[in-house]
Amino acid sequence: MQITAPRFKENAARAIGDEQLQRALNNVKSGFIDKRRKAVDALPEFEALRDAARDIKDHTLAHLDLYLETYEKNATASGGHVHWAETADDARAQILDICRTANAKTVTKGKSMIAEEIGINDHLEANGIEPVETDLGEYIIQLRHEPPSHIIAPAVHVNADQVEADFRRVHSHLEANRDLSQPETLLAEARGVLRDKFLAADVGITGANFLVAETGTSIIVTNEGNGDLTQILPRIHIVIASIEKVVPTLEDASTILRVLARSATGQDMSVYTTLSTGAKQPGDPDGPEEYHVIILDNGRTSMLGTEFQEMLRCIRCGACMNHCPVYHAVGGHAYGATYVGPMGAVLSPAIFGIDKAGHLPNASTFCGRCESVCPMRIPLPKLMRHWREKEFERGLSPATQRAGLKVWAWFANRPKLYRLGSRIAMRALALAGGRSGRFRSLPLAGGWTKHRDLPAPAGRTFMDQWKADQKKSGRPS
Repeated sequence: MQITAPRFKENAARAIGDEQLQRALNNVKSGFIDKRRKAVDALPEFEALRDAARDIKDHTLAHLDLYLETYEKNATASGGHVHWAETADDARAQILDICRTANAKTVTKGKSMIAEEIGINDHLEANGIEPVETDLGEYIIQLRHEPPSHIIAPAVHVNADQVEADFRRVHSHLEANRDLSQPETLLAEARGVLRDKFLAADVGITGANFLVAETGTSIIVTNEGNGDLTQILPRIHIVIASIEKVVPTLEDASTILRVLARSATGQDMSVYTTLSTGAKQPGDPDGPEEYHVIILDNGRTSMLGTEFQEMLRCIRCGACMNHCPVYHAVGGHAYGATYVGPMGAVLSPAIFGIDKAGHLPNASTFCGRCESVCPMRIPLPKLMRHWREKEFERGLSPATQRAGLKVWAWFANRPKLYRLGSRIAMRALALAGGRSGRFRSLPLAGGWTKHRDLPAPAGRTFMDQWKADQKKSGRPS
Protein backbone atom coordinates (compact mmCIF):
# COMPACT_ATOMS: atom_id res chain seq x y z
CA MET A 1 0.00 0.00 0.00
CA GLN A 2 1.04 3.61 -0.41
CA ILE A 3 2.41 4.92 2.88
CA THR A 4 0.67 8.18 3.82
CA ALA A 5 1.66 8.18 7.51
CA PRO A 6 3.56 11.50 7.10
CA ARG A 7 0.15 13.07 6.40
CA PHE A 8 -1.50 11.60 9.49
CA LYS A 9 -2.79 14.95 10.74
CA GLU A 10 -4.47 15.73 7.43
CA ASN A 11 -5.79 12.15 7.18
CA ALA A 12 -7.22 12.35 10.69
CA ALA A 13 -8.94 15.68 10.09
CA ARG A 14 -10.54 14.27 6.94
CA ALA A 15 -11.67 11.12 8.79
CA ILE A 16 -13.27 13.07 11.63
CA GLY A 17 -15.32 15.04 9.10
CA ASP A 18 -16.46 11.92 7.19
CA GLU A 19 -20.03 11.22 8.38
CA GLN A 20 -20.22 7.82 6.71
CA LEU A 21 -16.97 6.72 8.30
CA GLN A 22 -18.05 7.94 11.72
CA ARG A 23 -21.25 5.94 11.41
CA ALA A 24 -19.28 2.81 10.51
CA LEU A 25 -16.76 3.29 13.34
CA ASN A 26 -19.56 2.97 15.88
CA ASN A 27 -19.51 -0.73 15.02
CA VAL A 28 -16.00 -1.04 16.47
CA LYS A 29 -17.06 0.24 19.88
CA SER A 30 -20.32 -1.72 19.95
CA GLY A 31 -19.11 -4.88 18.24
CA PHE A 32 -15.90 -5.78 20.05
CA ILE A 33 -15.50 -4.29 23.52
CA ASP A 34 -18.45 -5.88 25.30
CA LYS A 35 -17.87 -9.23 23.62
CA ARG A 36 -14.27 -9.33 24.78
CA ARG A 37 -15.22 -8.39 28.32
CA LYS A 38 -17.85 -11.14 28.53
CA ALA A 39 -15.49 -13.75 27.10
CA VAL A 40 -12.74 -12.78 29.53
CA ASP A 41 -15.06 -12.70 32.54
CA ALA A 42 -16.23 -16.21 31.70
CA LEU A 43 -12.67 -17.61 31.88
CA PRO A 44 -11.26 -17.38 35.43
CA GLU A 45 -7.74 -18.28 34.32
CA PHE A 46 -7.56 -15.64 31.58
CA GLU A 47 -4.97 -13.48 33.38
CA ALA A 48 -2.81 -16.54 34.07
CA LEU A 49 -3.06 -17.46 30.40
CA ARG A 50 -1.87 -13.97 29.46
CA ASP A 51 1.19 -14.48 31.63
CA ALA A 52 1.84 -17.90 30.10
CA ALA A 53 1.41 -16.59 26.54
CA ARG A 54 3.80 -13.71 27.24
CA ASP A 55 6.39 -16.08 28.68
CA ILE A 56 6.13 -18.44 25.68
CA LYS A 57 6.83 -15.61 23.25
CA ASP A 58 9.61 -14.15 25.37
CA HIS A 59 11.31 -17.54 25.52
CA THR A 60 10.89 -18.02 21.77
CA LEU A 61 12.31 -14.59 20.94
CA ALA A 62 15.29 -15.27 23.17
CA HIS A 63 16.04 -18.42 21.13
CA LEU A 64 14.55 -17.36 17.81
CA ASP A 65 17.35 -18.70 15.63
CA LEU A 66 17.02 -22.15 17.19
CA TYR A 67 13.28 -22.39 16.67
CA LEU A 68 13.35 -21.01 13.13
CA GLU A 69 15.98 -23.58 12.14
CA THR A 70 13.95 -26.33 13.82
CA TYR A 71 10.85 -25.23 11.97
CA GLU A 72 12.68 -25.26 8.64
CA LYS A 73 14.06 -28.75 9.29
CA ASN A 74 10.67 -30.23 10.21
CA ALA A 75 8.73 -28.41 7.47
CA THR A 76 11.24 -29.67 4.90
CA ALA A 77 11.04 -33.22 6.28
CA SER A 78 7.26 -33.07 5.73
CA GLY A 79 7.70 -32.24 2.06
CA GLY A 80 7.56 -28.46 2.33
CA HIS A 81 9.89 -25.80 0.93
CA VAL A 82 11.03 -22.99 3.22
CA HIS A 83 12.19 -19.69 1.71
CA TRP A 84 13.87 -16.89 3.65
CA ALA A 85 13.07 -13.28 2.72
CA GLU A 86 15.08 -10.46 4.23
CA THR A 87 13.03 -7.71 2.60
CA ALA A 88 9.59 -7.18 1.08
CA ASP A 89 11.23 -7.18 -2.38
CA ASP A 90 12.69 -10.62 -1.66
CA ALA A 91 9.31 -12.01 -0.59
CA ARG A 92 7.52 -10.61 -3.64
CA ALA A 93 10.16 -12.06 -5.97
CA GLN A 94 9.90 -15.51 -4.35
CA ILE A 95 6.11 -15.60 -4.60
CA LEU A 96 6.16 -14.45 -8.20
CA ASP A 97 8.78 -17.08 -9.08
CA ILE A 98 6.64 -19.86 -7.58
CA CYS A 99 3.56 -18.61 -9.44
CA ARG A 100 5.41 -18.32 -12.75
CA THR A 101 6.88 -21.80 -12.40
CA ALA A 102 3.32 -23.09 -11.96
CA ASN A 103 2.10 -21.00 -14.94
CA ALA A 104 -0.49 -19.54 -12.57
CA LYS A 105 -3.14 -17.23 -13.92
CA THR A 106 -5.26 -16.87 -10.76
CA VAL A 107 -4.25 -16.81 -7.11
CA THR A 108 -6.71 -17.00 -4.24
CA LYS A 109 -5.70 -15.42 -0.95
CA GLY A 110 -6.68 -15.79 2.67
CA LYS A 111 -6.47 -12.74 4.92
CA SER A 112 -2.84 -11.89 5.60
CA MET A 113 -1.32 -8.70 6.97
CA ILE A 114 2.08 -9.79 5.69
CA ALA A 115 0.62 -9.85 2.18
CA GLU A 116 -0.52 -6.28 2.75
CA GLU A 117 2.87 -5.33 4.17
CA ILE A 118 4.73 -6.48 1.07
CA GLY A 119 2.04 -5.31 -1.40
CA ILE A 120 1.78 -8.69 -3.10
CA ASN A 121 -1.55 -8.04 -4.85
CA ASP A 122 -0.26 -5.10 -6.86
CA HIS A 123 2.91 -7.01 -7.67
CA LEU A 124 1.02 -10.03 -9.00
CA GLU A 125 -1.35 -7.87 -11.03
CA ALA A 126 1.59 -5.99 -12.55
CA ASN A 127 2.93 -9.35 -13.73
CA GLY A 128 -0.28 -10.63 -15.29
CA ILE A 129 -1.57 -12.78 -12.40
CA GLU A 130 -5.00 -12.15 -10.88
CA PRO A 131 -5.07 -12.17 -7.05
CA VAL A 132 -8.51 -12.78 -5.49
CA GLU A 133 -9.15 -12.01 -1.84
CA THR A 134 -11.46 -14.65 -0.35
CA ASP A 135 -12.07 -13.29 3.15
CA LEU A 136 -15.35 -11.39 2.84
CA GLY A 137 -13.99 -8.17 4.30
CA GLU A 138 -10.85 -8.35 2.20
CA TYR A 139 -12.92 -9.11 -0.90
CA ILE A 140 -15.05 -6.01 -0.27
CA ILE A 141 -12.07 -3.69 0.07
CA GLN A 142 -10.38 -5.27 -2.95
CA LEU A 143 -13.42 -4.27 -5.00
CA ARG A 144 -13.08 -0.76 -3.57
CA HIS A 145 -9.30 -0.63 -4.20
CA GLU A 146 -8.67 0.15 -0.53
CA PRO A 147 -6.29 -1.26 2.09
CA PRO A 148 -7.73 -2.86 5.24
CA SER A 149 -8.62 -0.47 8.04
CA HIS A 150 -8.48 -3.09 10.79
CA ILE A 151 -6.49 -6.27 11.38
CA ILE A 152 -9.41 -8.66 11.92
CA ALA A 153 -12.23 -6.63 10.36
CA PRO A 154 -10.66 -5.12 7.24
CA ALA A 155 -13.92 -3.57 5.97
CA VAL A 156 -15.16 -2.23 9.30
CA HIS A 157 -15.14 1.27 7.80
CA VAL A 158 -17.72 0.30 5.16
CA ASN A 159 -21.49 0.33 5.67
CA ALA A 160 -23.92 -2.19 4.17
CA ASP A 161 -25.34 0.23 1.60
CA GLN A 162 -21.85 0.80 0.24
CA VAL A 163 -21.25 -2.93 -0.05
CA GLU A 164 -24.48 -3.31 -2.02
CA ALA A 165 -23.44 -0.53 -4.39
CA ASP A 166 -20.02 -2.14 -4.92
CA PHE A 167 -21.53 -5.58 -5.59
CA ARG A 168 -23.96 -4.15 -8.15
CA ARG A 169 -21.12 -2.26 -9.83
CA VAL A 170 -18.72 -5.21 -10.05
CA HIS A 171 -21.08 -8.20 -10.32
CA SER A 172 -22.68 -6.84 -13.45
CA HIS A 173 -23.23 -10.38 -14.84
CA LEU A 174 -25.90 -11.06 -12.21
CA GLU A 175 -29.58 -10.05 -12.35
CA ALA A 176 -30.04 -6.32 -11.83
CA ASN A 177 -33.22 -6.69 -9.78
CA ARG A 178 -31.78 -9.15 -7.21
CA ASP A 179 -32.36 -8.41 -3.53
CA LEU A 180 -29.22 -7.23 -1.72
CA SER A 181 -30.94 -5.47 1.16
CA GLN A 182 -29.92 -7.92 3.87
CA PRO A 183 -26.52 -9.08 5.16
CA GLU A 184 -27.53 -12.66 4.30
CA THR A 185 -28.12 -11.83 0.64
CA LEU A 186 -24.83 -9.95 0.39
CA LEU A 187 -23.03 -12.91 1.91
CA ALA A 188 -24.72 -15.40 -0.40
CA GLU A 189 -23.75 -13.39 -3.47
CA ALA A 190 -20.10 -13.13 -2.39
CA ARG A 191 -20.03 -16.87 -1.65
CA GLY A 192 -21.36 -17.70 -5.11
CA VAL A 193 -18.89 -15.46 -6.91
CA LEU A 194 -15.92 -16.63 -4.87
CA ARG A 195 -16.71 -20.32 -5.21
CA ASP A 196 -15.84 -20.16 -8.91
CA LYS A 197 -12.58 -18.39 -8.04
CA PHE A 198 -11.63 -21.12 -5.56
CA LEU A 199 -12.12 -23.80 -8.20
CA ALA A 200 -10.15 -21.94 -10.86
CA ALA A 201 -7.15 -20.93 -8.76
CA ASP A 202 -3.72 -22.33 -9.54
CA VAL A 203 -2.09 -21.10 -6.33
CA GLY A 204 -3.45 -20.35 -2.87
CA ILE A 205 -1.74 -17.90 -0.51
CA THR A 206 -2.43 -17.71 3.23
CA GLY A 207 -0.80 -16.09 6.18
CA ALA A 208 -0.04 -17.90 9.41
CA ASN A 209 -1.03 -17.15 12.97
CA PHE A 210 1.63 -19.60 14.14
CA LEU A 211 4.53 -21.62 12.76
CA VAL A 212 5.10 -24.63 15.02
CA ALA A 213 8.77 -25.59 15.26
CA GLU A 214 8.35 -29.13 16.62
CA THR A 215 6.14 -30.27 13.70
CA GLY A 216 6.82 -27.85 10.83
CA THR A 217 3.13 -26.91 10.91
CA SER A 218 1.47 -23.62 9.96
CA ILE A 219 -1.76 -22.64 11.71
CA ILE A 220 -4.45 -20.21 10.62
CA VAL A 221 -7.61 -19.16 12.45
CA THR A 222 -10.66 -17.97 10.51
CA ASN A 223 -14.40 -17.63 10.89
CA GLU A 224 -15.38 -18.16 7.25
CA GLY A 225 -13.58 -21.29 6.07
CA ASN A 226 -12.10 -19.43 3.12
CA GLY A 227 -8.61 -20.16 4.41
CA ASP A 228 -9.24 -23.91 4.20
CA LEU A 229 -10.44 -23.69 0.59
CA THR A 230 -7.46 -21.50 -0.28
CA GLN A 231 -5.12 -24.15 1.12
CA ILE A 232 -6.57 -27.39 -0.19
CA LEU A 233 -8.06 -26.63 -3.63
CA PRO A 234 -5.16 -25.11 -5.62
CA ARG A 235 -2.20 -27.22 -6.69
CA ILE A 236 0.20 -25.02 -4.74
CA HIS A 237 -0.12 -23.55 -1.27
CA ILE A 238 2.10 -20.63 -0.25
CA VAL A 239 2.31 -19.57 3.40
CA ILE A 240 3.73 -16.12 4.11
CA ALA A 241 4.68 -15.32 7.70
CA SER A 242 7.09 -13.10 9.58
CA ILE A 243 9.86 -14.49 11.76
CA GLU A 244 8.13 -13.84 15.08
CA LYS A 245 5.20 -16.15 14.25
CA VAL A 246 7.18 -19.24 15.27
CA VAL A 247 6.35 -21.01 18.56
CA PRO A 248 8.15 -24.05 19.98
CA THR A 249 5.33 -26.63 20.29
CA LEU A 250 1.70 -27.36 19.49
CA GLU A 251 0.96 -27.04 23.20
CA ASP A 252 2.40 -23.54 23.17
CA ALA A 253 0.21 -22.64 20.20
CA SER A 254 -2.87 -23.99 21.98
CA THR A 255 -2.13 -21.83 25.03
CA ILE A 256 -1.92 -18.66 22.94
CA LEU A 257 -5.02 -19.65 20.97
CA ARG A 258 -7.01 -19.49 24.21
CA VAL A 259 -6.33 -15.75 24.52
CA LEU A 260 -6.36 -14.93 20.80
CA ALA A 261 -10.03 -15.26 19.83
CA ARG A 262 -11.28 -14.00 23.18
CA SER A 263 -9.22 -10.84 22.74
CA ALA A 264 -10.06 -10.40 19.05
CA THR A 265 -13.75 -11.20 18.63
CA GLY A 266 -14.96 -12.32 22.05
CA GLN A 267 -15.20 -15.94 20.94
CA ASP A 268 -13.87 -18.86 22.95
CA MET A 269 -12.23 -20.05 19.73
CA SER A 270 -12.52 -19.04 16.10
CA VAL A 271 -14.84 -21.19 13.99
CA TYR A 272 -11.90 -22.73 12.12
CA THR A 273 -8.43 -23.50 13.45
CA THR A 274 -6.58 -25.14 10.57
CA LEU A 275 -3.21 -26.90 10.76
CA SER A 276 -1.17 -27.54 7.62
CA THR A 277 1.95 -29.69 7.51
CA GLY A 278 3.58 -30.18 4.15
CA ALA A 279 2.09 -31.11 0.81
CA LYS A 280 -0.50 -33.76 0.03
CA GLN A 281 0.67 -37.23 1.00
CA PRO A 282 -0.25 -40.55 -0.65
CA GLY A 283 -3.73 -41.50 0.50
CA ASP A 284 -4.77 -37.94 1.40
CA PRO A 285 -8.17 -37.05 -0.12
CA ASP A 286 -7.17 -33.46 -0.83
CA GLY A 287 -4.44 -30.91 -0.38
CA PRO A 288 -1.81 -29.10 -2.45
CA GLU A 289 0.84 -30.83 -4.50
CA GLU A 290 3.41 -28.25 -3.35
CA TYR A 291 3.72 -26.49 0.00
CA HIS A 292 5.91 -23.38 0.27
CA VAL A 293 6.58 -21.23 3.34
CA ILE A 294 8.10 -17.78 2.95
CA ILE A 295 9.47 -16.40 6.22
CA LEU A 296 9.91 -12.63 6.17
CA ASP A 297 12.21 -10.44 8.24
CA ASN A 298 11.62 -6.91 6.87
CA GLY A 299 13.16 -5.06 9.78
CA ARG A 300 12.17 -7.37 12.61
CA THR A 301 15.63 -8.67 13.48
CA SER A 302 16.67 -5.08 14.11
CA MET A 303 14.11 -5.04 16.94
CA LEU A 304 15.64 -8.04 18.68
CA GLY A 305 17.67 -7.16 21.73
CA THR A 306 16.31 -3.60 21.78
CA GLU A 307 13.64 -1.77 23.73
CA PHE A 308 11.20 -2.70 20.94
CA GLN A 309 11.60 -6.49 21.18
CA GLU A 310 8.41 -6.81 23.24
CA MET A 311 6.43 -5.71 20.18
CA LEU A 312 7.36 -8.99 18.52
CA ARG A 313 5.05 -10.77 20.97
CA CYS A 314 2.06 -9.34 19.08
CA ILE A 315 -0.42 -11.95 17.80
CA ARG A 316 -2.47 -9.51 15.66
CA CYS A 317 -5.70 -9.81 17.65
CA GLY A 318 -6.70 -6.16 17.21
CA ALA A 319 -7.76 -5.70 20.85
CA CYS A 320 -5.59 -2.59 21.19
CA MET A 321 -7.32 -0.77 18.34
CA ASN A 322 -10.75 -2.02 19.43
CA HIS A 323 -10.26 -0.15 22.71
CA CYS A 324 -8.28 2.86 21.45
CA PRO A 325 -10.11 6.23 21.55
CA VAL A 326 -7.89 7.58 18.78
CA TYR A 327 -8.73 4.67 16.48
CA HIS A 328 -12.42 5.09 17.36
CA ALA A 329 -12.20 8.71 16.20
CA VAL A 330 -10.29 8.35 12.92
CA GLY A 331 -10.37 4.66 11.85
CA GLY A 332 -7.52 2.75 10.29
CA HIS A 333 -6.92 4.50 6.98
CA ALA A 334 -5.92 7.74 8.70
CA TYR A 335 -2.77 6.04 9.99
CA GLY A 336 -1.56 5.67 6.41
CA ALA A 337 0.35 2.43 7.00
CA THR A 338 -0.22 -1.33 6.90
CA TYR A 339 -0.50 -1.63 10.67
CA VAL A 340 -2.83 0.75 12.50
CA GLY A 341 -3.91 1.63 16.00
CA PRO A 342 -1.55 1.36 18.97
CA MET A 343 0.24 -1.75 17.68
CA GLY A 344 0.77 -0.05 14.34
CA ALA A 345 2.13 3.03 16.09
CA VAL A 346 4.94 0.82 17.41
CA LEU A 347 5.44 -1.64 14.55
CA SER A 348 5.16 0.73 11.57
CA PRO A 349 8.18 2.90 12.49
CA ALA A 350 10.26 -0.27 12.85
CA ILE A 351 9.26 -1.53 9.40
CA PHE A 352 8.92 1.66 7.38
CA GLY A 353 11.18 3.99 9.35
CA ILE A 354 10.57 6.66 11.98
CA ASP A 355 11.06 9.29 9.28
CA LYS A 356 7.94 7.99 7.48
CA ALA A 357 5.83 6.85 10.42
CA GLY A 358 6.90 9.28 13.14
CA HIS A 359 3.43 10.80 13.52
CA LEU A 360 1.93 7.48 14.59
CA PRO A 361 3.59 7.10 18.04
CA ASN A 362 2.34 10.63 18.72
CA ALA A 363 -1.26 9.65 17.90
CA SER A 364 -1.97 8.47 21.43
CA THR A 365 -3.48 9.84 24.60
CA PHE A 366 -1.43 7.32 26.63
CA CYS A 367 -4.64 6.35 28.39
CA GLY A 368 -3.26 2.80 28.72
CA ARG A 369 -6.35 0.94 27.50
CA CYS A 370 -4.32 -0.80 24.81
CA GLU A 371 -1.86 -2.24 27.30
CA SER A 372 -4.61 -3.26 29.70
CA VAL A 373 -6.34 -5.46 27.10
CA CYS A 374 -3.33 -6.77 25.16
CA PRO A 375 -3.34 -10.57 25.60
CA MET A 376 0.46 -10.63 25.31
CA ARG A 377 0.94 -7.83 27.87
CA ILE A 378 2.85 -5.61 25.43
CA PRO A 379 3.56 -2.22 27.10
CA LEU A 380 2.42 -0.25 24.06
CA PRO A 381 2.46 3.25 25.63
CA LYS A 382 6.04 2.70 26.82
CA LEU A 383 7.12 1.59 23.34
CA MET A 384 5.39 4.57 21.70
CA ARG A 385 7.24 6.80 24.14
CA HIS A 386 10.52 5.22 23.05
CA TRP A 387 9.73 6.09 19.43
CA ARG A 388 8.99 9.67 20.46
CA GLU A 389 12.43 9.77 22.05
CA LYS A 390 14.01 8.41 18.85
CA GLU A 391 12.17 11.01 16.80
CA PHE A 392 13.46 13.78 19.06
CA GLU A 393 17.03 12.44 19.04
CA ARG A 394 17.08 12.42 15.24
CA GLY A 395 15.71 15.93 15.00
CA LEU A 396 12.56 14.77 13.20
CA SER A 397 10.06 16.42 15.53
CA PRO A 398 8.98 20.02 14.73
CA ALA A 399 11.57 22.68 15.51
CA THR A 400 9.11 24.58 17.70
CA GLN A 401 8.51 21.44 19.77
CA ARG A 402 12.23 20.79 20.23
CA ALA A 403 12.84 24.42 21.18
CA GLY A 404 9.98 24.33 23.67
CA LEU A 405 11.34 21.21 25.31
CA LYS A 406 14.79 22.75 25.59
CA VAL A 407 13.32 25.80 27.32
CA TRP A 408 11.33 23.58 29.65
CA ALA A 409 14.41 21.46 30.41
CA TRP A 410 16.43 24.57 31.23
CA PHE A 411 13.83 25.65 33.79
CA ALA A 412 13.27 22.10 35.09
CA ASN A 413 16.97 21.86 35.96
CA ARG A 414 16.58 24.98 38.12
CA PRO A 415 13.79 24.05 40.56
CA LYS A 416 13.50 27.40 42.35
CA LEU A 417 13.30 29.32 39.09
CA TYR A 418 10.88 26.70 37.70
CA ARG A 419 8.51 27.10 40.67
CA LEU A 420 8.68 30.89 40.47
CA GLY A 421 8.03 30.91 36.73
CA SER A 422 5.16 28.45 37.09
CA ARG A 423 3.59 30.54 39.84
CA ILE A 424 3.75 33.71 37.74
CA ALA A 425 2.44 31.94 34.61
CA MET A 426 -0.48 30.32 36.40
CA ARG A 427 -1.64 33.58 37.98
CA ALA A 428 -1.27 35.47 34.70
CA LEU A 429 -3.25 32.87 32.78
CA ALA A 430 -5.94 32.77 35.46
CA LEU A 431 -6.39 36.55 35.13
CA ALA A 432 -6.32 36.37 31.33
CA GLY A 433 -9.02 33.69 31.38
CA GLY A 434 -11.47 36.23 32.76
CA ARG A 435 -14.96 35.33 33.90
CA SER A 436 -15.40 32.51 31.42
CA GLY A 437 -12.33 30.73 32.72
CA ARG A 438 -11.57 29.46 29.22
CA PHE A 439 -9.41 30.42 26.25
CA ARG A 440 -10.70 30.29 22.69
CA SER A 441 -7.24 31.13 21.39
CA LEU A 442 -3.85 31.25 23.01
CA PRO A 443 -0.31 31.78 21.69
CA LEU A 444 1.67 28.53 21.40
CA ALA A 445 -1.51 26.50 21.99
CA GLY A 446 -3.15 26.86 18.59
CA GLY A 447 -3.12 23.11 17.99
CA TRP A 448 -5.52 22.76 20.91
CA THR A 449 -7.64 25.92 20.67
CA LYS A 450 -8.24 25.47 16.96
CA HIS A 451 -10.64 22.66 17.81
CA ARG A 452 -11.68 23.25 21.45
CA ASP A 453 -11.49 25.72 24.32
CA LEU A 454 -8.63 25.52 26.79
CA PRO A 455 -9.63 25.79 30.46
CA ALA A 456 -7.76 28.52 32.32
CA PRO A 457 -5.75 27.42 35.38
CA ALA A 458 -7.17 28.06 38.85
CA GLY A 459 -4.45 30.58 39.62
CA ARG A 460 -2.21 28.55 41.91
CA THR A 461 0.21 25.78 41.07
CA PHE A 462 -0.31 22.30 42.43
CA MET A 463 2.64 22.73 44.78
CA ASP A 464 1.15 25.93 46.21
CA GLN A 465 -2.21 24.28 46.74
CA TRP A 466 -0.61 21.20 48.28
CA LYS A 467 1.46 23.25 50.72
CA ALA A 468 -1.59 25.28 51.72
CA ASP A 469 -3.55 22.11 52.34
CA GLN A 470 -0.73 20.64 54.42
CA LYS A 471 -0.49 23.83 56.51
CA LYS A 472 -4.25 23.95 57.02
CA SER A 473 -4.34 20.34 58.22
CA GLY A 474 -1.35 20.78 60.47
CA ARG A 475 0.75 18.23 58.61
CA PRO A 476 4.37 19.02 57.75
CA SER A 477 4.90 19.89 54.10
